[in-house]
Amino acid sequence: MIKIVTIVGARPQFIKAAAVSRVIRDEFPDSVNEVLVHTGQHFDENMSKVFFDELDIPEPKYNLEISGGQHGAMTGRMLESVEKVLFDEKPDWVVIYGDTNSTLAGALAAVKLHIPVAHVEAGLRSFNMRMPEEVNRIISDRIATLLFCPTETAVKNLEAEGVTKGVLNVGDVMFDVALHYKQQARQQSRVLEQVGLKGKAFVLATCHRAENTDDPQRLAQIVDALGAVAKRIAVVFPIHPRTRKLIAEQGLTEKLGEVFITDPIPFLDMVALEQAASLILTDSGGVQKEAYFYEVPCVTMRDETEWVETVDLGWNVLVGASTAGIVSAVERGLAGAPASNSASPYGSGESAQRIVKSLVEF
Repeated sequence: MIKIVTIVGARPQFIKAAAVSRVIRDEFPDSVNEVLVHTGQHFDENMSKVFFDELDIPEPKYNLEISGGQHGAMTGRMLESVEKVLFDEKPDWVVIYGDTNSTLAGALAAVKLHIPVAHVEAGLRSFNMRMPEEVNRIISDRIATLLFCPTETAVKNLEAEGVTKGVLNVGDVMFDVALHYKQQARQQSRVLEQVGLKGKAFVLATCHRAENTDDPQRLAQIVDALGAVAKRIAVVFPIHPRTRKLIAEQGLTEKLGEVFITDPIPFLDMVALEQAASLILTDSGGVQKEAYFYEVPCVTMRDETEWVETVDLGWNVLVGASTAGIVSAVERGLAGAPASNSASPYGSGESAQRIVKSLVEF
């Protein structure tokens, strides 16, 4: 039996890890022992515990309770604590997900102890080195022994950087999750009743990336755009705690106008809202893809995206953070969507099986 230590810390990682953990429990119970480590990067109940409950993720063996502070301080504290866990557990693999400070800390702790690293969602590139996530991705990919890419584009990105060994296109675990929970969310969620809306009668908005929230000008433009869109169609805005704080500090709250603001919402409710929305307005990488999975037009408030397939196939448009650009793109998106998304750039929904099988057989 092999032992895997899985490092997670943020909401998107919980979702991805759920797919792999389920396969380990259901299909490899006698050959894989998974030890889950939660760094605590996302600690709010609405952004952490509820995800573990709904996604049926095993209780973490370790909760490091590390959150807040600057990137260097947070990553350093995580690195120190993860290293202690790895000393005790002596795993065969450390599995990391995505591009957060938790990802980087797990990769660095493992490689310095000569423990092989498997990076799920390897090879993504925005080509914007001002993004902390981009730095985390590149370093993690250079460290990893196995690089599990979600798309052919990711494989080509790594090849361009001279990284070809241990690279596998397994598809996107987020697609596995979307397929698994699509119907369950429709049947179980009551969120539409709670917000008093009907399907295909609202825009779903999210905003959390530092490039938007930490830039006063960009944040003001986004808030103005949300307020303007809400005059035409209902806007539901599950707001990240940090985004709410920064909007308030800049005196922008009133400019949201008729926007319906909620706290971060449980996973199944978010999936239900995504499927029911007329359009999704976001700066989240995961939400961009989920919009594509559920055939909902998406407007992305960024200057670039790692998920270029969604743009190439016509389901996503990049607009940056100008009020006029956002409002115009939303108007166009509401006017009509592409005919279908019959292309399958994110695999067949069996990414988690391929990942676990590769770890066992390597």
